[in-house]
Amino acid sequence: MAWQPSNEGLIQIVGLLRQSGSLEPGVQQNVHNQLQQFNSHREYCNYLLYIFAKLTTEEAFTRTVAGLLLKNYIKANWTKLDTNGVQNYIKSEILSCIGDPDAAIRRTLSSIVTTIVTQEKIEAWPSLLPTLTQILDSSDLAQVDGALGTIYVLCEDSGARLDTEEAGRPLNALVPKLITFFSSPHENFRRYALASLNHFIADMPLALMANVQSFLSGIFLLSNDTSSEVRRKVCQAIVTLLEVKQEYLMPHIGDVIKYMLHSTGDPDENVALEACEFWSALAELPVCKDVLPGFLPQLIPILLKCMQYSEVDRAILSGAEEEDSMQPDRPEDMRPRFHNSKVVGDDGGGDDEDDDDDDGGDDEATEWNLRKCSAAGLDILSSVFHDDILPFLLPLVQEKIADTKPWWERESGILAVGAIAEGCLHGLVYHLPQVIPYFISLLNDQKPLLRSITCWTLSRYSKWIVAQPSEKYLQPMMATILTRILDPNKKVQEAACSAFATLEEEAQSELVPFLTPILQTLVSAFSTYQAKNLLILYDAIATLADSVGSELNRPELISILMPALINKWNALSDSDRNLVPLLECLTSISTALGVGFQPFAQPVFQRCVKLIEMTVVQLNEFRKATPEQQEATENPPDKEFIVCALDLISGLVEGLNTGVESLVKGSNLLPLLGECMKDRGADVRQSSFALVGDLAKHCILHLKPFLPEFIPILSNNLYPDFISVCNNASWALGEIAVKIGPDMTQFVAPAVRQLIQIMTKPNLNRNLLENTAITLGRLGLVAPDMVAPHLEEFVVPWCLSLRHIRDDVEKDSAFRGMCMMIKMNPNGVLKGLVYVCDAIASWYHPANDLKEMFFQILHMYKSGMGEAWEPFYRNFPETLKTALHDRYNL
Repeated sequence: MAWQPSNEGLIQIVGLLRQSGSLEPGVQQNVHNQLQQFNSHREYCNYLLYIFAKLTTEEAFTRTVAGLLLKNYIKANWTKLDTNGVQNYIKSEILSCIGDPDAAIRRTLSSIVTTIVTQEKIEAWPSLLPTLTQILDSSDLAQVDGALGTIYVLCEDSGARLDTEEAGRPLNALVPKLITFFSSPHENFRRYALASLNHFIADMPLALMANVQSFLSGIFLLSNDTSSEVRRKVCQAIVTLLEVKQEYLMPHIGDVIKYMLHSTGDPDENVALEACEFWSALAELPVCKDVLPGFLPQLIPILLKCMQYSEVDRAILSGAEEEDSMQPDRPEDMRPRFHNSKVVGDDGGGDDEDDDDDDGGDDEATEWNLRKCSAAGLDILSSVFHDDILPFLLPLVQEKIADTKPWWERESGILAVGAIAEGCLHGLVYHLPQVIPYFISLLNDQKPLLRSITCWTLSRYSKWIVAQPSEKYLQPMMATILTRILDPNKKVQEAACSAFATLEEEAQSELVPFLTPILQTLVSAFSTYQAKNLLILYDAIATLADSVGSELNRPELISILMPALINKWNALSDSDRNLVPLLECLTSISTALGVGFQPFAQPVFQRCVKLIEMTVVQLNEFRKATPEQQEATENPPDKEFIVCALDLISGLVEGLNTGVESLVKGSNLLPLLGECMKDRGADVRQSSFALVGDLAKHCILHLKPFLPEFIPILSNNLYPDFISVCNNASWALGEIAVKIGPDMTQFVAPAVRQLIQIMTKPNLNRNLLENTAITLGRLGLVAPDMVAPHLEEFVVPWCLSLRHIRDDVEKDSAFRGMCMMIKMNPNGVLKGLVYVCDAIASWYHPANDLKEMFFQILHMYKSGMGEAWEPFYRNFPETLKTALHDRYNL
């Protein structure tokens, strides 16, 4: 006999559920507290199920609340329900309401079913999919809707589980069944069926592959569906197919392009956005150059039209017309930002790159919308077709930016010119002497949104502008952009500050004559910028420091910049998140100023150590808490304070060099650093290891007592799973080795094993391989007898990694180590002899004090190379050939 509730218990729980919708103060909290007490009752789950699935006389609201509570209860307690058969009871009864007349009940049922399936494997409920598939043949439309809705959420949440042998591969029956619903007269059924199958396109399981022609015919059938949501799903299916299985679309590609052209202009913006993704996806494929050229005259005008702000966007952005610089930002205006931990020796090819060069930036509208998608599509198409798109584009742009056009058309034309900056630069060069001055004049337009987009577009041409005579374009642009940095409109401030940061990166030393007005402007911005734009201002100041370096270290410039930064520094509490971007900014400033930062070093250093200590203590307390207590913590410890403080101390060490010794000596930095090196967070370890390397270079005396603890930790992190962590650990070991010399011997063996594994791993990050090679060379310098026996294992990738890197002190020590190892084990490089000679030749300089060692090595190997020597020798630098001839008559 099926379980039955007691009347008393049923009345009590139903009464509470009814009250849960009350708006009276305190009622909801009282209901919540009483329901929480039922959680420990062994039959509470059964009551919720009964109310939800069986008590059809009750209002839908009450039943829905019961269903949602049941879902949460299952999520938290499912494994505990197996002991008394409740799991099987739920499974046997829950589908009874799949055809409930109320759609909310059916949706809640779907969420309960998928919650159960995510708690266990689908094979633990073997009757589920066959039952749902059978219901699809029902004449009861509500039942079919409930089954399709449940199948949809199962495909969304547990799609991979539906295609396993253990589960009986239910997709084999389900896929063809869902395809039949493409021709259903009911919109919901078509939408559910297509949305369910779309989840499988990326992985293309055998069940879908076997029915792919029917699937394609089905989506073509739906291409002109009356439902905009169905059309959106059709576009989504086509874009995904293009990305992962384009061969299925190629026989129909002409018709597909025509359809996507039509859909990109769909009156429903959601459909148009989904369709617009097609152009970027197609541009990524080699076939694009073959199939798209004939459609460019139609496509370009559509993309340009889509790049205009829609009426909805213009309504949302109406506030952007104001002089709003003194209005505080709302919390929702702030986007999350994340600190990029220090990567030693990274030249932009690391694994932590962050591309924030968006297409025109309209945060106040939507994060990703049709306007941005169209601009991104035009950007990537310009990189494929280059100047070939200009005949179709330029006449339209010239028409749009005419002064007589509405501002939103002019704005889209300016955006288009920015979008094609990289792809069409060659063809635009003829026009830029007229275009750039015109755009500079537009920076003074009365429309803030025109001023802001012009800032962005000009920034895209920074490289060209910097390459011209400074007085023609750079100086006028810089002067006007600086004015816009102090614009009364916050959006213009943001665009101008970002544009100036881009200009700084390109201009570098060209900015030096103008540092005084630049700093005066940036410092003035502190008085008006609100929280969001302050982040960009800090970034612009940091980028300036990175770009001009030690040129910033002048008393008159320091007196302009530092008081404003220190005022901000003193105004923020240790727990204020706004301290994080200021820490980042000061990291660049301290490195650039070098000894000029000395007057500010002690308080900054001490506060950084305090921030690290405070956060480490908080983390230790947090880790002692139970999982429930951790989850209930409103503000868990923020490791970014540790990471940014470590990076700022690294900046101080790099700037002050040995001048940092007195600061380190009187602090507890090194014990704290030891704790940070063991942190589970990759970003914390990454910055910790960078600081260890910096301290090894400039403060080895105080670091040395901690090396027996630190070096094994560094060696244990020589795994490329986290590339930047591994990179910094390797670099730090090399810096330590050259400082402590033979004292490193006791630590060499485990490090060498790991470094060789990295060195010989294929397709690894270039920066990591270069740093690994340098560290192996440096370990060979201090302990050649321990590293030389392994030469044959790593000499070829070692030479290939260091063949083209710049000459500096690190490369010098690495090559010295290699020469010592070769002398100790000449046979170890016989198989890689050509690469060794090539590497030596690339580094040779007549003034280098290693030249005699090089000569000896090359002479030693000449006979071993036989006939291969002569053609190889011809590629040596002339200076080296002359020296070798004079010295050895080679």
